[in-house]
Amino acid sequence: MAEVTVIGGGVGGMACALLLARQGHEVRLYEQLPRLGGKLAEHRRDGFAFSLGPSLLTMPELFRELGVERELVEPEPLCRYRFADGTVLDARRDPDRMAAEVERLAPGEGQPWRAFHAWARRCLDAAHRTVFAGPLIRRPEAARLSDLLAVSPARTLHGLARRYFRDPRLRQYVGRYATYAGSSPYRAPAALGCVPALEHGQGVWYAPGGLARLADDLALLLKAAGVQVFLAEPVAAVEANGSRVTGVRLASGGRVWADVVVANTDAAALYGSLLPDRRRLRRIARLGRSSSALLILAGVEGRTPGLPHHSVLFSADYEREFADIFDRGSPPRDPTVYLGCSAVDDASQAPEGAENWTMLVNVPARDPGRWPIGAPAYRDLVLERLAERGHDLAGRLRFADVFTPADLRDRYGAWGGAIYGSACRGRLAPFLRPGNRGPRRGLYLVGGSAHPGGGLPMVTLGARIVAGLVARDFPTLGPAGGAG
Repeated sequence: MAEVTVIGGGVGGMACALLLARQGHEVRLYEQLPRLGGKLAEHRRDGFAFSLGPSLLTMPELFRELGVERELVEPEPLCRYRFADGTVLDARRDPDRMAAEVERLAPGEGQPWRAFHAWARRCLDAAHRTVFAGPLIRRPEAARLSDLLAVSPARTLHGLARRYFRDPRLRQYVGRYATYAGSSPYRAPAALGCVPALEHGQGVWYAPGGLARLADDLALLLKAAGVQVFLAEPVAAVEANGSRVTGVRLASGGRVWADVVVANTDAAALYGSLLPDRRRLRRIARLGRSSSALLILAGVEGRTPGLPHHSVLFSADYEREFADIFDRGSPPRDPTVYLGCSAVDDASQAPEGAENWTMLVNVPARDPGRWPIGAPAYRDLVLERLAERGHDLAGRLRFADVFTPADLRDRYGAWGGAIYGSACRGRLAPFLRPGNRGPRRGLYLVGGSAHPGGGLPMVTLGARIVAGLVARDFPTLGPAGGAG
């Protein structure tokens, strides 16, 4: 078997290290932070706990297959959508109930929602046979010719929404799935519209204690599998000899020999500094950056009647909002606010009689110091918009900490906004993203910037793909690198 070095202890790196160790490889994992989990980070203050990355989980069976046995909770409703005109759509897990909710919001649109959901299921089935099944460099065995048409390759996500819905609120509801990939619905491929099929088919789930507990579970599984984990140990370079990798050089100066190097990093970081490759870096840069995120973490006095676990409070002008982010490069003056309150389902996340509010807005991936307004002022603007949409926190705030993209990157290694290729440059962007196999023998990529993409389920699927590639590429190596 092979000597494997994994760079980065995010979920993709942890899952890949675990799978490779179970195949019998000798695996070492190096993480630059003093903790594992990547975006599964949390912030604590005064008895309140906040998730800094994902707040809900789809496709939980992927974690079950890795050996995570933690009990999960399913919020109800899945999400509450509040539109600028004050109307509300509660997303229900059951498709029949969801269609009824859509019909209540917009009479005559219930049946089109059923047709949209049927399209999403077909798209998801096609994705399971193709992009979820393996690298795009080869034709998956179960793929069908019809799968290409199933993902509506000629449409953007906004175009897909226009195909099914007349009501602009429902077009906005569909368009919000572009933000799963840090993109704009006016640029992102229609294939992102398969996400509702996941939500209504397998549900969305919360881990009591916060999703960071999933990283704790994976860390225990790594230990049981014999993976050697090195924390606070950044890697300075991937070393190569001609057409193959030979190992890594640590920032501390040491060198670690390896047959296989798995980079759980942004592809731009890999080809920009760890293993410089100008040609690949230029190609990645052409895809464009994803959006980033600004977080406001608020300790709130009292309990809010009827508050769901997850809400989306839409802006009045969605097209202008995304033009602000991607064209003008400025934080939107009227942002959509993603509001999470895990205390609704988990009393451990806030003191008794209080709530933990996480407010996320999409912003450009740029140095926050160059913003036309400062972070505290933007926090105040977001709180004003929140009040306009029925959530006035005047007199209830204990604190409201604001975290810019740079804060999150520097303090937690999460949400830095440097991801390239996240479906940002048009309908064919998924086919132009960096692949899981690198340009040197023994080099592999896993994580948000590599196929099949970001999000906890997708990076976990990417880990499975990389583990399969390594099994095929290194079937007979012994523990010291010789023939087995």
